[in-house]
Amino acid sequence: MAGKILISGGSGLIGSRLSEMLIDQGYEVAHLSRAPDKFSHYKTFRWDIKEGYMDENAITYADYIIHLAGAGLADEKWTKERKREILRSRVDSTQLLLNSLRKQEEHRVKGFISASAIGIYGNSGDQLMSEESSYGEDFMAEVCKAWEAAVWQIKDLGIRTVILRTGIALSEKGGALPQMARPIKMMAGAPLGSGKQYMSWIHIDDLCRLYIRAIEDTQFTGVYNAVAPHPVTNQEFTEALAEAMHKPLVLPKVPSFALNLMLGEMSDVVLSGQRVSANKVLQTGFTFEYNYLDEALESFYSKSKDKS
Repeated sequence: MAGKILISGGSGLIGSRLSEMLIDQGYEVAHLSRAPDKFSHYKTFRWDIKEGYMDENAITYADYIIHLAGAGLADEKWTKERKREILRSRVDSTQLLLNSLRKQEEHRVKGFISASAIGIYGNSGDQLMSEESSYGEDFMAEVCKAWEAAVWQIKDLGIRTVILRTGIALSEKGGALPQMARPIKMMAGAPLGSGKQYMSWIHIDDLCRLYIRAIEDTQFTGVYNAVAPHPVTNQEFTEALAEAMHKPLVLPKVPSFALNLMLGEMSDVVLSGQRVSANKVLQTGFTFEYNYLDEALESFYSKSKDKS
């Protein structure tokens, strides 16, 4: 049942892998970009979130829209300006897609699948968080709340709307994993803060398979946690990563104050934990290829044992 998929944030870590997997399954893929590159592998439509502009052909092209756009959380220190950019890039991009859908009455968009993040639950300690759990109050929780509120307006247009609250997406090509692996490679790896904070993770291929499933399976509607079924503590994660890389862990834990000094407010993301349930996704019949962390890490590091 292949169709045409329009992706915002298509050149990012998740968007790149998802585009490849969609093409492999016979879909046509187009990206939205502020500066379309004529040498891109993908058909590209111009949009400019700050200008509120979007090529009107983008909406008429699409059978489904996957919305991943948003300024990277770990790209820069969280100044006031950067925090504004993190929030605006998510809310304004959603608003632009909403306005474009409203304007184009002739469109045939059957589903809108948007990213969000498990950061919406705030620092929830050991408590297992489901999609119905209460929200946090910190900066990331506020960003996710505003982002999801913007996405829900698309449901009011009669379009099936799915929000995937993503955990830590594991990929050797970017995101959190290479940053956590770097000190371990240099024999300077250590758990962060108490090490007891939970990390709810998902292998990037499982995450992309979940997006594809959300396109194809019309029972998907509303909010789902996009996390593997077995979250681990930061200490367990660090130990499993060191083992997968065949490196010893020689340092004690990195104290919270040192992380605060290095990262500023962004350290909250590293030091606060979310233990998040995958039950709702499992109840749809979706099966994870990587249920356990060691399997996921093995997929990245077993093939590069000789390099690490």
